[in-house]
Amino acid sequence: MSERTLRLGTRRSALATTQSTWVADRLRGLGHDVELVEITTEGDRDRTTPLASLGGTGVFVSALREALRVGRVDLAVHSLKDLPTTPEDDLVVAAIPSREDPRDALVARDGLTLGELPAGSTVGTGSPRRRAQLEALGLGLEVRDLRGNVDTRLGKVTGGDLDAVVLARAGLARLGRTDVITEVIDPLQMLPAPGQGALAVEVLASGDPTVRDAVAALDDADTRACVTAERAVLAELEAGCSAPIGALAEIVLGEDGDELSLRAVVAATDGSADLRRSLTGDPADAEALGRSLARLLLEDGAADLAPDLGTPAGAPATTVAGAPARQPSGAGIPAPTEPAAQTVPPNAPERDQ
Repeated sequence: MSERTLRLGTRRSALATTQSTWVADRLRGLGHDVELVEITTEGDRDRTTPLASLGGTGVFVSALREALRVGRVDLAVHSLKDLPTTPEDDLVVAAIPSREDPRDALVARDGLTLGELPAGSTVGTGSPRRRAQLEALGLGLEVRDLRGNVDTRLGKVTGGDLDAVVLARAGLARLGRTDVITEVIDPLQMLPAPGQGALAVEVLASGDPTVRDAVAALDDADTRACVTAERAVLAELEAGCSAPIGALAEIVLGEDGDELSLRAVVAATDGSADLRRSLTGDPADAEALGRSLARLLLEDGAADLAPDLGTPAGAPATTVAGAPARQPSGAGIPAPTEPAAQTVPPNAPERDQ
């Protein structure tokens, strides 16, 4: 590695700078000098318009990518769930470090859990995915749109404007705020966003190879396999990162060694119905597993719940470096060997019975 300082691009929010500092510290531990460069994104400038109206959570990404392209920074750190699945030929995700707990978390008044919140309680979230799954619980909650940084959202509860908010547990953990969590929500009730809890470190594909090599040392193979499968569900469904879709992949021990267990949900935006399916396969086939699960969801009626889903044959490849590229349309994707049976019937209740 050259002696020059690595310029790391980050959003200015407390959470983004905390995440970027975490990456920078690990690069420093490998002997590299790192400087944080703060970049303001459209999502940071406009904190009132719903993210879906701004173009989805990709609004947090474009300014960082532009800084990479013009040479203002050498690498950029994103929350992986913010990255669109549409590929950018000139950029590559050189590292996906070890993932934080990907589950969602409830922060409610009086230490209440979801099941303890009285009917009519107000719950804030800016996520269509969380809204749809909250509505599908059938608890009689009033879900309200919510934007702002973590402190702003938490302040809506402590100030009495809302009875509860739902946030990613990973963000609260990175900020040292897990003490405010009143319940970590079971994925049986609410599946997280694809890639939630993971970070993506992006570099120029044609940039200095020593930069890419330095970043690649932070990559975690298990995390990469899991998020590749989750994001492949989104890509095959042609759904954006703000769609009412949840997915969670985990490395589990099978009879023949490590297996990749993947489950996903497509929900109606009003929570009137949802469809959950799961498959198990080889971690090396993460991309194919995610696409197979997406096709299963479509075959079983996912497009009826979320009409905006596209035709899978034209779906773009995911943008995670190191994942198998999608074959051309019509070439076919090999299904995982002996996929597990569907474990949840269609429209099963979200609650853990």
